[in-house]
Amino acid sequence: MTINHSNNTKESACKVTDEICLPDTKLPRVVVIGSGFAGLALVEKLKNKEVQVVLFDKNNFHQFQPLFYQVATSALEPDSIVFPFRKQISGYKNVLFRLAEVEEIQPSSNTVITNKGSAHFDYLVLATGTTTNFFGMDNVESHSLGMKDIRDSLNIRHMMLQNLEEAAITCDDNERDALTNFVIVGGGPAGVEMAGALAEFCKYILPKDYPEYPSSIMNIYLVEANDKLLSTMSDNASTKTLKFLKDLDVKVLFNESVSDYDGSIVTTKSGKTILAKNLIWTAGVKGQFPKGIDEKHVVRGNRLKTNSYLKVEGYENIFAIGDIAALISSDTPKGHPQVAQTAIQQGKYLGDSLLDIIKDKPLKPFEYKDKGSLATVGKRKAVADLGKFKFAGYFAWLLWSIVHLMSISGFRNRLMVGFNWAVSYFTYEKSNRVIIRNFKPKTKSLSNEEIS
Repeated sequence: MTINHSNNTKESACKVTDEICLPDTKLPRVVVIGSGFAGLALVEKLKNKEVQVVLFDKNNFHQFQPLFYQVATSALEPDSIVFPFRKQISGYKNVLFRLAEVEEIQPSSNTVITNKGSAHFDYLVLATGTTTNFFGMDNVESHSLGMKDIRDSLNIRHMMLQNLEEAAITCDDNERDALTNFVIVGGGPAGVEMAGALAEFCKYILPKDYPEYPSSIMNIYLVEANDKLLSTMSDNASTKTLKFLKDLDVKVLFNESVSDYDGSIVTTKSGKTILAKNLIWTAGVKGQFPKGIDEKHVVRGNRLKTNSYLKVEGYENIFAIGDIAALISSDTPKGHPQVAQTAIQQGKYLGDSLLDIIKDKPLKPFEYKDKGSLATVGKRKAVADLGKFKFAGYFAWLLWSIVHLMSISGFRNRLMVGFNWAVSYFTYEKSNRVIIRNFKPKTKSLSNEEIS
């Protein structure tokens, strides 16, 4: 299948066929799949350049993942941390957005197949990110919630609020315990931040909203398979984080991993059981990308192995950036860290590299510059690793707040988040704790035999 090319830069009318309707062009066409931090950084670099950029995504908005946990705990509304792509690329004369899910790549014909039709590419960039990895535990996957999508955050919020309301209704002590117990699996930044936010909800919101029972009834467990939290950060950050969580009465279980969960009882590999109808999984991710890439180029974590120029091994015009990319070298035997800073740097680098490739200029290999790591554990408590400087407490939290606020897309969104944070700073108020739709978990009622 071919696509006719002309110098027309405006979207032209086309017949209804199995092709995605795109403007004809004589410029090289760069198809980008996925618009997370990496995809948007790439598009920003290529805007108004001598290429046609076609951005595919199954959503029509960018999601600011670092603040998912605040949506989940009623601190923010979802529209504060999502931003429509069409508004983002408004004014980018050479960039087109198509709402479609790419299902297959056909490298031999330089074609992508979507659920809406096909499209030709000269260069293809995979920036599809990751999804939650439950490591093959079907029961856990069926009954718990990950936190990789804004919809997951809303599901967690509604699950939490619905269960707290059910706990106020039931007279069964065991059922009440299960409804008010929260288990978070994974002691990385997402798990730590979620645990801290839930603990503050328990400490400051629960007594006011639910005087029917004491706030001590809400137990928060953080399960970590290793012997330290924030394993990618310094020992100082790990130690301080543990202290902050303990001060908030979070029960941290080290060297433990979940082996099963039926929606009511969490079972660990050591044989421990916890009654809980709220399980949030942040313990791992795996890459996601359309079929069509040879499996021999897929490495651990379902990531795509690339060379130092972010080109997927075995292909001349297919690239991978962000969490999906694994640049394996002696310096990075496991690839680069799957964080926003890596994705942004790779997106910017590849934007420049593609322009150099088109102009037959020599390329420089990608070099990652670690700008440090931050994680927050509730209000006024955070940890920071910035090169030789490692500190924790209020100033780390202030830095975390500024960095995240300035990273959000759109002035309106920054204003909304900043206003919510200001109100919360002085009052601990979380005004978004409303149930606007039913969340129906796949749980079962506790029997006396299971409890005993």
